[in-house]
Amino acid sequence: MRILALEPYYGGSHKAFLDGWVRRSRHAWTVLELPAHKWKWRMRHAAVTFAERVDQALAAGASYDLLFCSDMLNLAEFLGLAPPAVRSLPSVAYFHENQLTYPVRCERERDYHFVLTNLTTALAATRVWFNSAYHRDAFLGALPKFLKRMPDHQPMHAIELIRAKSSIHSPGVDEFPPRGARQPGPLRILWAARWEHDKNPELFFEALERLEQDGVDFRISVLGERFRDAPPVFERARARFATRIDRWGYQESRGEYEAALREADVIVSTADHEFFGLSVVEAVAAGALPLLPRRLAYPEILRTPAEGFRGENDDFFYDGGAQALADRLAQLAERLERGELRSGASDRGARAVSRYAWSARAPAMDDALEAIAPAS
Repeated sequence: MRILALEPYYGGSHKAFLDGWVRRSRHAWTVLELPAHKWKWRMRHAAVTFAERVDQALAAGASYDLLFCSDMLNLAEFLGLAPPAVRSLPSVAYFHENQLTYPVRCERERDYHFVLTNLTTALAATRVWFNSAYHRDAFLGALPKFLKRMPDHQPMHAIELIRAKSSIHSPGVDEFPPRGARQPGPLRILWAARWEHDKNPELFFEALERLEQDGVDFRISVLGERFRDAPPVFERARARFATRIDRWGYQESRGEYEAALREADVIVSTADHEFFGLSVVEAVAAGALPLLPRRLAYPEILRTPAEGFRGENDDFFYDGGAQALADRLAQLAERLERGELRSGASDRGARAVSRYAWSARAPAMDDALEAIAPAS
Protein backbone atom coordinates (compact mmCIF):
# COMPACT_ATOMS: atom_id res chain seq x y z
CA MET A 1 0.00 0.00 0.00
CA ARG A 2 1.00 3.59 -0.61
CA ILE A 3 0.31 5.67 2.48
CA LEU A 4 0.31 9.44 2.72
CA ALA A 5 1.02 10.50 6.30
CA LEU A 6 0.47 14.10 7.43
CA GLU A 7 2.02 15.16 10.75
CA PRO A 8 1.64 18.85 11.67
CA TYR A 9 3.71 18.42 14.87
CA TYR A 10 6.69 16.26 14.00
CA GLY A 11 8.39 15.98 17.36
CA GLY A 12 8.28 14.09 20.63
CA SER A 13 5.99 11.08 20.74
CA HIS A 14 4.44 12.00 17.37
CA LYS A 15 7.82 11.73 15.67
CA ALA A 16 8.86 8.62 17.59
CA PHE A 17 5.62 6.88 16.63
CA LEU A 18 5.82 7.68 12.91
CA ASP A 19 9.54 7.04 12.58
CA GLY A 20 9.31 3.75 14.45
CA TRP A 21 6.42 2.44 12.40
CA VAL A 22 7.64 3.65 9.00
CA ARG A 23 11.04 1.99 9.51
CA ARG A 24 9.39 -1.37 10.16
CA SER A 25 6.29 -1.18 7.96
CA ARG A 26 5.85 -3.35 4.88
CA HIS A 27 3.95 -0.49 3.22
CA ALA A 28 5.36 2.45 1.23
CA TRP A 29 5.06 5.71 3.15
CA THR A 30 5.22 9.34 2.11
CA VAL A 31 5.49 11.46 5.25
CA LEU A 32 4.81 15.18 5.06
CA GLU A 33 5.61 16.94 8.30
CA LEU A 34 5.96 20.32 9.96
CA PRO A 35 8.40 21.11 12.77
CA ALA A 36 7.17 20.68 16.34
CA HIS A 37 6.80 24.38 17.07
CA LYS A 38 3.85 26.57 18.07
CA TRP A 39 1.29 23.77 18.20
CA LYS A 40 -1.73 26.07 18.05
CA TRP A 41 -0.56 27.61 14.79
CA ARG A 42 0.16 24.14 13.44
CA MET A 43 -3.44 23.11 14.10
CA ARG A 44 -4.67 26.30 12.47
CA HIS A 45 -2.66 26.28 9.25
CA ALA A 46 -1.54 22.68 8.62
CA ALA A 47 -4.58 21.85 6.48
CA VAL A 48 -3.83 24.73 4.11
CA THR A 49 -0.10 24.02 4.00
CA PHE A 50 -0.50 20.29 3.42
CA ALA A 51 -3.19 20.74 0.77
CA GLU A 52 -0.73 22.82 -1.26
CA ARG A 53 2.11 20.33 -0.80
CA VAL A 54 -0.07 17.36 -1.72
CA ASP A 55 -1.32 19.15 -4.84
CA GLN A 56 2.30 19.64 -5.90
CA ALA A 57 3.11 15.98 -5.22
CA LEU A 58 0.18 14.78 -7.31
CA ALA A 59 1.22 17.07 -10.16
CA ALA A 60 4.65 15.39 -10.03
CA GLY A 61 3.06 11.96 -10.45
CA ALA A 62 2.51 10.76 -6.86
CA SER A 63 -0.44 8.54 -5.96
CA TYR A 64 -1.69 7.11 -2.69
CA ASP A 65 -4.02 4.43 -1.33
CA LEU A 66 -4.71 5.75 2.18
CA LEU A 67 -4.37 8.95 4.20
CA PHE A 68 -2.99 8.83 7.76
CA CYS A 69 -2.84 11.87 10.06
CA SER A 70 -2.51 12.77 13.71
CA ASP A 71 -5.04 14.65 15.83
CA MET A 72 -3.09 17.87 15.20
CA LEU A 73 -4.53 18.08 11.67
CA ASN A 74 -7.91 19.60 10.94
CA LEU A 75 -8.80 16.68 8.67
CA ALA A 76 -12.21 17.99 7.64
CA GLU A 77 -10.65 21.26 6.53
CA PHE A 78 -7.83 19.46 4.71
CA LEU A 79 -10.26 17.24 2.80
CA GLY A 80 -12.20 20.31 1.73
CA LEU A 81 -9.03 21.83 0.30
CA ALA A 82 -7.32 18.71 -1.06
CA PRO A 83 -7.43 17.58 -4.70
CA PRO A 84 -10.16 15.01 -5.50
CA ALA A 85 -7.62 12.18 -5.83
CA VAL A 86 -6.77 12.55 -2.14
CA ARG A 87 -10.17 13.69 -0.92
CA SER A 88 -11.67 10.33 -1.87
CA LEU A 89 -9.07 8.22 -0.03
CA PRO A 90 -9.93 6.26 3.10
CA SER A 91 -8.39 8.00 6.10
CA VAL A 92 -7.18 7.21 9.61
CA ALA A 93 -6.90 9.86 12.33
CA TYR A 94 -4.52 8.86 15.13
CA PHE A 95 -5.20 10.50 18.50
CA HIS A 96 -2.03 10.86 20.55
CA GLU A 97 -3.90 13.41 22.67
CA ASN A 98 -7.04 15.51 22.48
CA GLN A 99 -7.78 19.11 23.35
CA LEU A 100 -10.91 18.37 25.39
CA THR A 101 -9.42 16.33 28.24
CA TYR A 102 -5.82 17.51 27.94
CA PRO A 103 -5.22 19.30 31.26
CA VAL A 104 -4.89 23.08 31.46
CA ARG A 105 -3.95 25.12 34.51
CA CYS A 106 -7.29 26.91 34.35
CA GLU A 107 -10.33 25.86 32.32
CA ARG A 108 -10.60 29.38 30.94
CA GLU A 109 -7.33 28.68 29.10
CA ARG A 110 -8.92 25.92 27.02
CA ASP A 111 -9.57 26.95 23.43
CA TYR A 112 -12.77 25.23 22.35
CA HIS A 113 -11.96 25.85 18.71
CA PHE A 114 -9.32 23.12 18.97
CA VAL A 115 -11.79 20.80 20.67
CA LEU A 116 -14.09 21.24 17.69
CA THR A 117 -11.13 20.54 15.40
CA ASN A 118 -10.67 17.19 17.14
CA LEU A 119 -14.40 16.51 16.85
CA THR A 120 -14.64 17.27 13.14
CA THR A 121 -11.41 15.39 12.43
CA ALA A 122 -12.86 12.29 14.09
CA LEU A 123 -16.11 12.68 12.16
CA ALA A 124 -14.31 13.15 8.84
CA ALA A 125 -11.98 10.16 9.25
CA THR A 126 -12.85 6.71 7.97
CA ARG A 127 -11.34 5.25 11.15
CA VAL A 128 -10.26 6.81 14.42
CA TRP A 129 -7.37 5.25 16.32
CA PHE A 130 -6.59 5.98 19.95
CA ASN A 131 -3.35 5.06 21.71
CA SER A 132 -5.24 3.58 24.69
CA ALA A 133 -8.75 2.62 25.71
CA TYR A 134 -8.41 5.06 28.59
CA HIS A 135 -7.84 7.86 26.08
CA ARG A 136 -10.81 6.87 23.92
CA ASP A 137 -13.13 6.63 26.91
CA ALA A 138 -11.95 9.93 28.39
CA PHE A 139 -12.51 11.81 25.13
CA LEU A 140 -15.88 10.30 24.27
CA GLY A 141 -16.99 10.53 27.90
CA ALA A 142 -16.26 14.26 28.04
CA LEU A 143 -17.97 15.13 24.76
CA PRO A 144 -21.59 15.24 26.07
CA LYS A 145 -20.81 17.96 28.63
CA PHE A 146 -18.87 19.92 26.03
CA LEU A 147 -21.58 19.69 23.38
CA LYS A 148 -24.20 20.86 25.87
CA ARG A 149 -22.39 24.18 26.00
CA MET A 150 -23.67 24.84 22.51
CA PRO A 151 -26.80 27.03 22.51
CA ASP A 152 -28.59 24.75 20.04
CA HIS A 153 -28.02 22.14 17.32
CA GLN A 154 -26.00 20.02 19.71
CA PRO A 155 -24.68 17.06 17.63
CA MET A 156 -24.97 14.41 20.34
CA HIS A 157 -25.25 11.73 17.67
CA ALA A 158 -21.64 12.46 16.73
CA ILE A 159 -20.42 10.66 19.85
CA GLU A 160 -21.74 7.27 18.80
CA LEU A 161 -20.66 7.84 15.21
CA ILE A 162 -17.10 8.31 16.42
CA ARG A 163 -17.29 5.44 18.88
CA ALA A 164 -18.44 3.05 16.16
CA LYS A 165 -15.35 3.67 14.05
CA SER A 166 -12.84 3.89 16.89
CA SER A 167 -10.25 1.30 17.84
CA ILE A 168 -7.15 1.04 20.02
CA HIS A 169 -3.71 0.91 18.42
CA SER A 170 -0.94 1.57 20.91
CA PRO A 171 2.45 2.86 19.75
CA GLY A 172 5.47 0.61 19.68
CA VAL A 173 8.80 0.75 21.49
CA ASP A 174 12.26 -0.54 20.72
CA GLU A 175 13.31 -3.86 22.16
CA PHE A 176 16.14 -3.96 24.69
CA PRO A 177 18.54 -6.82 25.44
CA PRO A 178 18.42 -8.42 28.90
CA ARG A 179 20.23 -6.46 31.59
CA GLY A 180 23.67 -7.44 32.73
CA ALA A 181 25.01 -7.22 36.26
CA ARG A 182 23.92 -4.13 38.15
CA GLN A 183 26.62 -1.56 38.92
CA PRO A 184 27.07 -1.04 42.70
CA GLY A 185 25.42 1.93 44.34
CA PRO A 186 22.20 3.11 45.97
CA LEU A 187 18.74 2.94 44.42
CA ARG A 188 18.71 4.68 41.04
CA ILE A 189 15.42 6.52 40.48
CA LEU A 190 14.35 7.75 37.04
CA TRP A 191 11.72 10.38 36.24
CA ALA A 192 11.22 10.94 32.51
CA ALA A 193 8.51 13.22 31.15
CA ARG A 194 7.85 16.61 29.63
CA TRP A 195 8.81 19.32 32.12
CA GLU A 196 5.29 20.63 32.46
CA HIS A 197 2.76 20.97 35.26
CA ASP A 198 0.52 18.11 34.12
CA LYS A 199 3.34 15.66 34.95
CA ASN A 200 3.27 16.93 38.57
CA PRO A 201 7.02 17.17 39.20
CA GLU A 202 6.29 18.87 42.53
CA LEU A 203 4.99 15.57 43.92
CA PHE A 204 8.09 13.71 42.78
CA PHE A 205 10.54 16.10 44.39
CA GLU A 206 8.48 16.29 47.57
CA ALA A 207 8.68 12.50 47.81
CA LEU A 208 12.46 12.68 47.35
CA GLU A 209 12.72 15.24 50.14
CA ARG A 210 10.86 12.91 52.48
CA LEU A 211 13.04 10.02 51.39
CA GLU A 212 16.14 12.05 52.16
CA GLN A 213 14.78 13.14 55.54
CA ASP A 214 14.31 9.48 56.42
CA GLY A 215 17.98 8.82 55.71
CA VAL A 216 17.44 6.74 52.57
CA ASP A 217 20.29 6.88 50.07
CA PHE A 218 19.44 7.22 46.37
CA ARG A 219 20.53 8.60 43.01
CA ILE A 220 18.27 10.36 40.49
CA SER A 221 18.05 10.96 36.76
CA VAL A 222 15.47 13.54 35.73
CA LEU A 223 14.94 13.48 31.97
CA GLY A 224 12.59 15.17 29.56
CA GLU A 225 12.05 18.02 27.18
CA ARG A 226 12.08 21.45 28.76
CA PHE A 227 9.91 24.29 27.51
CA ARG A 228 10.11 28.04 28.03
CA ASP A 229 7.75 28.07 31.02
CA ALA A 230 9.01 24.94 32.78
CA PRO A 231 7.86 24.72 36.40
CA PRO A 232 10.38 26.46 38.71
CA VAL A 233 10.54 23.39 40.95
CA PHE A 234 13.12 21.87 38.58
CA GLU A 235 15.75 24.51 39.30
CA ARG A 236 15.12 24.31 43.04
CA ALA A 237 15.40 20.53 42.91
CA ARG A 238 18.59 20.65 40.88
CA ALA A 239 20.23 22.69 43.63
CA ARG A 240 18.69 20.66 46.46
CA PHE A 241 19.72 17.24 45.09
CA ALA A 242 22.91 18.29 43.27
CA THR A 243 25.04 15.60 44.90
CA ARG A 244 22.56 12.86 43.98
CA ILE A 245 22.10 13.61 40.27
CA ASP A 246 23.33 11.20 37.60
CA ARG A 247 21.57 12.73 34.59
CA TRP A 248 19.55 15.91 34.21
CA GLY A 249 17.41 17.27 31.40
CA TYR A 250 16.98 16.39 27.76
CA GLN A 251 19.36 13.73 26.48
CA GLU A 252 20.82 14.90 23.20
CA SER A 253 21.26 11.45 21.68
CA ARG A 254 19.12 8.35 21.56
CA GLY A 255 22.08 6.39 22.88
CA GLU A 256 22.35 8.54 26.01
CA TYR A 257 18.61 8.29 26.58
CA GLU A 258 18.64 4.50 26.30
CA ALA A 259 21.66 4.33 28.61
CA ALA A 260 19.67 6.26 31.22
CA LEU A 261 16.81 3.77 30.91
CA ARG A 262 19.13 0.79 31.34
CA GLU A 263 20.81 2.32 34.39
CA ALA A 264 17.58 2.96 36.28
CA ASP A 265 16.35 0.61 38.99
CA VAL A 266 12.90 2.18 39.05
CA ILE A 267 10.93 4.49 36.75
CA VAL A 268 8.58 6.79 38.67
CA SER A 269 5.58 8.66 37.31
CA THR A 270 3.72 11.35 39.20
CA ALA A 271 1.59 12.42 36.24
CA ASP A 272 -1.84 13.98 36.56
CA HIS A 273 -2.33 13.30 32.86
CA GLU A 274 -1.23 10.40 30.69
CA PHE A 275 -2.98 8.95 27.65
CA PHE A 276 -0.37 6.23 27.15
CA GLY A 277 3.01 6.78 28.79
CA LEU A 278 5.65 6.12 26.15
CA SER A 279 8.67 6.94 28.31
CA VAL A 280 7.39 4.66 31.07
CA VAL A 281 6.86 1.77 28.66
CA GLU A 282 10.33 2.30 27.20
CA ALA A 283 11.95 2.32 30.64
CA VAL A 284 10.10 -0.82 31.72
CA ALA A 285 11.06 -2.54 28.45
CA ALA A 286 14.67 -1.61 29.28
CA GLY A 287 14.36 -3.37 32.63
CA ALA A 288 13.37 -0.67 35.13
CA LEU A 289 10.77 -1.48 37.76
CA PRO A 290 7.69 0.74 37.34
CA LEU A 291 6.20 2.73 40.22
CA LEU A 292 3.13 4.48 38.88
CA PRO A 293 -0.13 6.06 40.04
CA ARG A 294 -2.96 3.52 39.99
CA ARG A 295 -4.97 5.56 37.49
CA LEU A 296 -4.88 7.22 34.04
CA ALA A 297 -3.64 4.86 31.29
CA TYR A 298 -1.18 3.07 33.57
CA PRO A 299 -3.41 0.25 34.84
CA GLU A 300 -4.26 -0.55 31.23
CA ILE A 301 -0.71 -0.60 29.90
CA LEU A 302 0.59 -2.67 32.84
CA ARG A 303 -2.47 -4.95 33.01
CA THR A 304 -3.66 -4.64 36.58
CA PRO A 305 -6.02 -7.21 38.16
CA ALA A 306 -8.96 -5.35 36.64
CA GLU A 307 -7.49 -6.18 33.24
CA GLY A 308 -7.14 -9.86 34.04
CA PHE A 309 -3.48 -10.05 35.05
CA ARG A 310 -4.28 -11.95 38.28
CA GLY A 311 -2.69 -9.37 40.55
CA GLU A 312 0.95 -10.30 40.06
CA ASN A 313 1.81 -6.76 38.97
CA ASP A 314 -0.02 -5.00 41.78
CA ASP A 315 3.26 -3.76 43.26
CA PHE A 316 3.88 -1.65 40.16
CA PHE A 317 1.43 0.96 41.50
CA TYR A 318 1.11 3.32 44.44
CA ASP A 319 -1.94 5.04 45.88
CA GLY A 320 -1.84 8.47 47.46
CA GLY A 321 0.56 11.38 47.46
CA ALA A 322 4.19 12.15 48.23
CA GLN A 323 4.36 10.14 51.45
CA ALA A 324 2.92 7.04 49.79
CA LEU A 325 5.46 7.35 46.99
CA ALA A 326 8.32 7.93 49.41
CA ASP A 327 7.30 4.87 51.43
CA ARG A 328 7.30 2.67 48.35
CA LEU A 329 10.70 3.97 47.25
CA ALA A 330 12.07 3.29 50.74
CA GLN A 331 10.82 -0.28 50.48
CA LEU A 332 12.64 -0.71 47.18
CA ALA A 333 15.83 0.73 48.70
CA GLU A 334 15.58 -1.79 51.55
CA ARG A 335 15.10 -4.63 49.07
CA LEU A 336 18.17 -3.45 47.18
CA GLU A 337 20.25 -3.52 50.38
CA ARG A 338 19.13 -7.11 51.00
CA GLY A 339 19.94 -8.08 47.42
CA GLU A 340 16.25 -8.71 46.75
CA LEU A 341 15.33 -5.79 44.50
CA ARG A 342 14.41 -8.15 41.68
CA SER A 343 13.38 -11.15 43.73
CA GLY A 344 10.92 -13.48 42.07
CA ALA A 345 10.16 -12.93 38.39
CA SER A 346 12.59 -10.09 37.70
CA ASP A 347 11.32 -9.63 34.15
CA ARG A 348 7.63 -9.15 35.04
CA GLY A 349 7.64 -5.56 33.87
CA ALA A 350 9.37 -6.33 30.59
CA ARG A 351 6.94 -9.19 29.97
CA ALA A 352 3.98 -6.93 30.71
CA VAL A 353 5.03 -4.43 28.05
CA SER A 354 6.41 -6.91 25.54
CA ARG A 355 3.23 -6.56 23.46
CA TYR A 356 4.30 -2.98 22.68
CA ALA A 357 7.50 -4.06 20.93
CA TRP A 358 7.65 -2.74 17.38
CA SER A 359 8.11 -6.30 16.13
CA ALA A 360 4.50 -6.88 17.23
CA ARG A 361 2.95 -3.45 16.76
CA ALA A 362 4.12 -2.64 13.21
CA PRO A 363 2.69 -5.80 11.58
CA ALA A 364 -0.57 -5.44 13.52
CA MET A 365 -1.06 -1.85 12.41
CA ASP A 366 -0.03 -2.71 8.85
CA ASP A 367 -2.76 -5.36 8.86
CA ALA A 368 -5.28 -2.87 10.22
CA LEU A 369 -4.52 -0.45 7.37
CA GLU A 370 -5.00 -3.17 4.80
CA ALA A 371 -8.39 -3.98 6.30
CA ILE A 372 -9.41 -0.35 5.76
CA ALA A 373 -8.07 -0.10 2.19
CA PRO A 374 -7.75 -3.64 0.76
CA ALA A 375 -5.33 -3.95 -2.12
CA SER A 376 -7.01 -3.67 -5.50
